Amino acid sequence: MSEHKATLVWERGEAGFDYKSYSRNHTWTFENGASLEASAAANYLGDASKVDPEAAFTASLSSCHMLTFLALAAFQKIVVDRYEDEAVGFLGKSDAGKMAITRVELHPKITFADGQDPSREQLESLHHKAHEECFLANTVNCPIETILE
Repeated sequence: MSEHKATLVWERGEAGFDYKSYSRNHTWTFENGASLEASAAANYLGDASKVDPEAAFTASLSSCHMLTFLALAAFQKIVVDRYEDEAVGFLGKSDAGKMAITRVELHPKITFADGQDPSREQLESLHHKAHEECFLANTVNCPIETILE
């Protein structure tokens, strides 16, 4: 087992504190000292220049899938040169009528080393196994679909 810590800090400052006036901006600081400025999504009165929790959630799922995929490819001696994913998280009403990320789509584009040309079947198998083994995919209850072009 391991622990993974993040510290969130928000301060009101001089602004008022009614729904439309308080700042949604805050900072996430991780145990390694890295910090990231965050806010609500722009649709929810946040600062569009900062990362919102829904985008961070989507990026985390994409990252976990990629890291698992890379490990599986390395174990199979399939050399990956580049991995890019344009992941999309969809915010909507859940079956219970609550706002939630209702699904996530991963759109990986992978470049393999010269001489490496895994079949479509191998790629699908690697992505399926990556999904099964991804820590975060095993944590959430929304569907996560990998769409290969």
